[in-house]
Amino acid sequence: MPQRWTEEEGNVATEQEARQKLDVPRLYKVLLHNDNYTTMDFVVLVLTSVFRKPEPEAVRIMLDVHYKGIGIVGTYPREVAETKVARVLQMAQEAQFPLLCTMEPE
Repeated sequence: MPQRWTEEEGNVATEQEARQKLDVPRLYKVLLHNDNYTTMDFVVLVLTSVFRKPEPEAVRIMLDVHYKGIGIVGTYPREVAETKVARVLQMAQEAQFPLLCTMEPE
């Protein structure tokens, strides 16, 4: 709740409101990197299961990764981005794929 106080300026009372300035949390881009071994189907599976992307969007992102070498999956607060990167790397390791997922500040 904002604090209020009154000051006397000559014969006129003015009311001021003090508000705390809150910083917006920094966002991070989650990136997938292309490699020559991870299957396209697995990348789509990762995008639909970890990032909850609808299949058409997952296919589009997978093709961006395939043709451009890297693709932005989404932008998240730091803790969410870290969790998603860790989950992708865990899934890739379990499936024995070298899929690389990283994050960087937006």
